[in-house]
Amino acid sequence: MTVDARAAARRPLHLAVGGALVVATALIPSAESVAADQTSEVTIPYTCLFPSGPEKVDVVIKAVLPVSARTGQEIRPGDVSVEAGLEQSALARFTALEASTLSAVAELTVRNTIGEHTADASWQELRAPAVALPTTGEGEGGEEAGGEGGVVLAATGDVPTVAFGSPGRATVTPAALNLTLASFTQDGTPTSPPQLTVACEPADDEERPLAGITVRDGVGPTAPAPGPSDPAPGEGTSGPPAKPTRPAPGLDPDAHRKIDDLTEARLDALDDEDPGSCPIEIPPEWVMTTAETYAAGYANAVKLDGAAALGPAFMKVVLNKRYINDSCASTVDVTSEVQFEYEGKRQLPPTKATFLSYGFMPTTATMVLEQVGPPAVVQTHTVTNTPTYPEESTVTAQLSMRLYDVKVNGVPLDVGPNCRTERPFEQVLKGYGQSYPPAGYLVAYGGNLTGYAHIPPFKGCGVGEDLDPLFTSAISSVGKKADNYTKMTQAPLCVATNPDGPDCPPKVPEPER
Repeated sequence: MTVDARAAARRPLHLAVGGALVVATALIPSAESVAADQTSEVTIPYTCLFPSGPEKVDVVIKAVLPVSARTGQEIRPGDVSVEAGLEQSALARFTALEASTLSAVAELTVRNTIGEHTADASWQELRAPAVALPTTGEGEGGEEAGGEGGVVLAATGDVPTVAFGSPGRATVTPAALNLTLASFTQDGTPTSPPQLTVACEPADDEERPLAGITVRDGVGPTAPAPGPSDPAPGEGTSGPPAKPTRPAPGLDPDAHRKIDDLTEARLDALDDEDPGSCPIEIPPEWVMTTAETYAAGYANAVKLDGAAALGPAFMKVVLNKRYINDSCASTVDVTSEVQFEYEGKRQLPPTKATFLSYGFMPTTATMVLEQVGPPAVVQTHTVTNTPTYPEESTVTAQLSMRLYDVKVNGVPLDVGPNCRTERPFEQVLKGYGQSYPPAGYLVAYGGNLTGYAHIPPFKGCGVGEDLDPLFTSAISSVGKKADNYTKMTQAPLCVATNPDGPDCPPKVPEPER
C-alpha cells in the first residue's frame, strides 16, 4: 500500500497550526469553554481477528464532550468508556485454557475531523477490570452478557485532548480498535499464554460519529474564556476588568485568521512540492505572553560540605518568543526567556554555603548567583507524532558567583566587595516530560530540572592579601569538568492571560534533593 506524503502532511497540518496554540497549550492555559456538555454514545459493529478466525464484536463507546467550543480551545473528553461484547465463540480460546476471569486493555483510534482536515488520536491504556467467564453453555444474562454465553468488558480511562484550528462542524469518530485480553485461572494466576492482542476494524464503511461539536471563531489564540460571572461577548461592563494586576500581552485579535491564511499558503506550497515549505514560524506578536513563577533547589558542588540551598528564585518569563511548527518532522520548537529578580536585582536570593578551606578548616560564606548578559533561554522541543507528545526542555543561563560575609573557623575574613568568579559560567538545566497525560517537567506545570555547571576560578578576593587561590581550591571545578550538580524545582506558571487562575499569584515550590 502506498501513501501520498503530501496528502498525509496536509490532513493534520491545519489542526496542528491553525489554532496557533494547539501544541503550545503546554505553555499557555487553554480557554476552557463554558458551553454545556453532552453525553455521547455510539454502538459500532467491529470485526476482530481472533486466532480461530474473525468474530463480530459490538462495541459501545461513550464520552462526555462539549456541545460547542472555540478555535484553538483544548477539549478533553470525559467519562470515556469502551464496552466490548464478546460472544461465546470468541471466548472458546480462554475456556480451553481453563481461564476463570478475563480483563482487557483497549486502544481506540479516534478520527477528529473539521471540514476537509482530519487528524487521528489514540485513546490508549483504557482498562477493563476482570469479569468472570461463563461456563460452557451458560449464559450470563442481563446487562453483563454479550450474547448467550458472552461477556462485556468495559474499559475506562483518561484520553488526550483535541483542539480544532478553524470554525465549523467538527466530528469525533471511532475507528480502529485493539484489545489486549488477559486471562486468569481460578486461583488468580495467569494462563499460559497469559494474554492475547486482537486487532479490530469497523465491520462496514458506514461512518458513526461519537459526537458533533460546533467550533466557533475564537477571539484570539490565547484569550481566556469568560468566567461564570463575566458578561457575555458583546455586552458592556460598568467598570475595569477584575484584578488587572499583571499586564496582559498585546495580542493581535486577528491572529487566528492570519495563522489560517499562513497555513493555507504552506499547504499550497506543499502541493507544488516546495521542499522549504514545511517549518512554519508563527510571528511572536501573535502568541507571545508573559508569566511569573518561583524555583527552588540545591547546588551540590563536589568540594562543598553538603548541598547549598538555592532560592526561592522569582522568575519573570516571556513565553513564545519564537514558535516553529514543523509538520513534516512532527515537531514543535518554542523559545522563551527568563529573568531572575530579587529586590530589584537580576540575581537569586543570597544563600549560605559551607566548605573546607585549606582542606580541613570549616568555612562559611554568603553566596549570590547573579544573572549576567542576556536573559536565560528556555528551549522546548516537542514531538507531535506520538500520542503522549514527549517534551524536552533546556534552560541555559549565564551566571556569576559572588562571595561575602566569609568566616573561617568562626572568625570573620574580609574578602572585599568583589570576590567573585573571574568570568561568568553557563548553567544548563534539563527537564523531560509529556503533555498527554501531563507528567514529568512541563514549562506550564513546572517540575524538576537538573544539570551540571563548571565553576571558574575566583578573582578579586581579599583586602591586603590575595585570597583568590583559597576560594579557587575550595569551590571551583577541577580542570574543565562540569562537576557541580544542581537540581531545581519549578512551580506552575502564573500566566498574565489568566491572572485569576489557580496558579496565581505564583507559588513557592518545595525543593527536592
